[in-house]
Amino acid sequence: MDILSAFKISSSGLKAERARLNVAAMNLANANTTRTMEGGPYRAKSVVFQAKPLENFRDALSASEDKLRQVEVAEVVEDKKEFKSVYDPSHPDADANGIVLFPNVDETEQMVDLISARRAYEANVAALETVKSMAIKALDIARR
Repeated sequence: MDILSAFKISSSGLKAERARLNVAAMNLANANTTRTMEGGPYRAKSVVFQAKPLENFRDALSASEDKLRQVEVAEVVEDKKEFKSVYDPSHPDADANGIVLFPNVDETEQMVDLISARRAYEANVAALETVKSMAIKALDIARR
């Protein structure tokens, strides 16, 4: 594997984990949002990753490891879990029975997702730093 391939692999991981961090932060920010533009409470979202597809058949035949291991965000999907029902007749979004629907955001799950995405992001940064230091050492050896 060459140096540029290693950079591409790690950078694709950085982009994917950044998207995961952003979605988890958005979920936490909207954990108490009872009214959205679409109507109703906020729905938690999740990021789906996929292996980055090859551009054409020739690439598939001559595919090296780096092309098969890049990752990208396939889509951001909404969580289909039920909303939390809370009895609060004084809330502006309460129905006739005094029930308010709150988002289906599980704060603990989102915090775990944030920590996991952060660690994966740090691992990709460490991989980039390692490749960079290897490239610098290779240049130093070539100069001698």
